[in-house]
Amino acid sequence: MKKLITLLMTAVLATSAFAADKQLSALFGYSTFYIPENNQPYVETYLDFRAWTLNFVKTGNDEYRATVEVAIVVRSGDSIVYLKKRDLLSPRTSSDTATNFTFMDLHRFSLPNGIYDLQLILHDKASKDDPFIYNDKLVVFFENNKPNMSNIQLMSSATPSINENMLSRNGYDMVPYFDDYVPASVKQLHPYFEIYNLNQELGNKGFSVNLYIQKKETHRRVPGFSHSVSRSAAKANVPIYTTLDIEQLPSGNYDLIAEVCNSEGQVLLKRELSFMRSNPNMVSNEEVSEEEVAVSFAALLKDKNQLNFYIDALYPIASNQEITIANSVIEDTSLTAKQTFFYYFWLRRNTIDPESEWINYRQRLDYVTEHFTYPKTPGYRTDFGRVYLQYGPPDYVRDEKNFAAPFNRKSGYYEKNVTPLDYNANDDKNQGIIHYLPYQLWRYNQLPNDFANRVFLFWDQFRSGYYKLLNSNARGEVRTAGWERDLSQKQLDEEIKGEVGEQFERGF
Repeated sequence: MKKLITLLMTAVLATSAFAADKQLSALFGYSTFYIPENNQPYVETYLDFRAWTLNFVKTGNDEYRATVEVAIVVRSGDSIVYLKKRDLLSPRTSSDTATNFTFMDLHRFSLPNGIYDLQLILHDKASKDDPFIYNDKLVVFFENNKPNMSNIQLMSSATPSINENMLSRNGYDMVPYFDDYVPASVKQLHPYFEIYNLNQELGNKGFSVNLYIQKKETHRRVPGFSHSVSRSAAKANVPIYTTLDIEQLPSGNYDLIAEVCNSEGQVLLKRELSFMRSNPNMVSNEEVSEEEVAVSFAALLKDKNQLNFYIDALYPIASNQEITIANSVIEDTSLTAKQTFFYYFWLRRNTIDPESEWINYRQRLDYVTEHFTYPKTPGYRTDFGRVYLQYGPPDYVRDEKNFAAPFNRKSGYYEKNVTPLDYNANDDKNQGIIHYLPYQLWRYNQLPNDFANRVFLFWDQFRSGYYKLLNSNARGEVRTAGWERDLSQKQLDEEIKGEVGEQFERGF
C-alpha cells in the first residue's frame, strides 16, 4: 500500500551560532509494481524535498547546494534483504537563500513477495543533528499468472520521453504528484496504475476500468465524479493513465477507487487511494447529512465572529492542510460552512464523541485566553498558548523574572552552591554574576511519539511581558544555537553552559 507522510527534522546550520533554525521537510511515499514476463515485483519510492528547509553550502564558483544522505533499509525478520545508501544533491543555486523550490528523488528496486519492515533514514549533511528515521510496513504481493494490479499513483504530468530517465514509463516521462492533499488550484486528477496477467483470466476479451470517488467516512459514492476506460483486449501488462475532473469536488476526505471489470460488469480487481481535497468555494451536498450537523454541538454556535474565533484557534493542533481550509472557511460568509467544517474537524478526531473532544479543547482554550492573551494577540497565537493547546498543561513550570547566577570567568563555569551575595565582583576580575532575562521553563514528563522529559524554554526578550519560545528539545520544535548566550544578554561566551543551561538539561 502506498503511504504519504511528512518528515520533519530539526536542522541547525553548523557555520554560525546565530544561524536560523530549519526543519527538513519532505514527502515520502511508495508504490509496488510488477514485471509479468519475469514474475518480478518491484518497489518504487518517492521523496519530494522542500529546498528552503535544507542547509545550502557553497560548492565553488558562487554556487550553492544542499546534500541529503538517504538510506533505505528493508528487513525480513532479522535479515536485511535490501540496503541502499546514497547522497542526494539538490539543484545548484546562486545563493543559500535562493531556495524557493522543491526537488524529487525516485528510486526503484526489486523484492520478492513478502511482508517487510521498511526503514527510511534522512540526514541533512550540513546539519549537526542526528538523522531522522522513519519505519513502516511494506507489503509486496503479486500472484504469478493471476490477474494483479499495481498501486494507484497520481501524476502531475506525462510527456513523451525523449531520453530514458528515472521518470520514464511506457514511453512517457511521468512526474508523480507526491502529496495526498489536493488544493483548489488542482482541477484534475491524473491517476496511473498497471493491470497484470488479465489475459490469463479473460484471454483476448475486452474489459473496462471504472474510476469513481467516494466519501472516506461514509463510503458513499459522490455523484458526478466518475470515469470509465474501455480496452478491446486483455494483455499481460496494461498501463492505465487517465484524467478525472475534480474542479467541482468540495472539500473533504475521499477515496479514489479503480475497479477492473469483465464484459459482464463483474469486478475482478480493485484498488483505492485516499486523498484530502480543499475546495472551500464549493458546497457539498454529499457530506454527512445536514440533519446530523444541524443537531450537533456545532449548530449551537450561531455567532459568526465567535465561530471564526474557535476555528482560528484550532491552528495549534491542525494539519497544514486543515489550516489552509480553515483560513478559507473563516473568509466564507456562510454560517453553515463554518459549522460544517467545525463539526468535521472534531469528527475526524473522535468519530464516537466529537463533542467531548471539542469540550476538552475548549477548556484548554479558555485557560489560554485568560492567562496568555497579549494586547492584539489572542492567547492561542502566543507561543505559551500554542504549546499549551498542542501538548496540554506542563508537568512542571519554573518562572524566573530576575534570575542571577555567580560565574567564574576564568574557569568558564558557574560556581555551584554559591549565591550572588557571596560574590563581590571587585574582589576578583575573574568572578562575576550572570543576569538572565525573564524566562519560564516548562517540562513535560512525556509527550506522544517523543522521549521523556521534553523541555520548552520561553523568554521575555524585551521585558515587555510577552514571552516567545527560545529553545526546546522536543521533536519538531525550535532549537536555537547559542540560546543561553542570548538569554544571558551576551554575558556568557559562546558554547559556555551556565546555570540555566543546566536547568534545561535537568528539566527543573
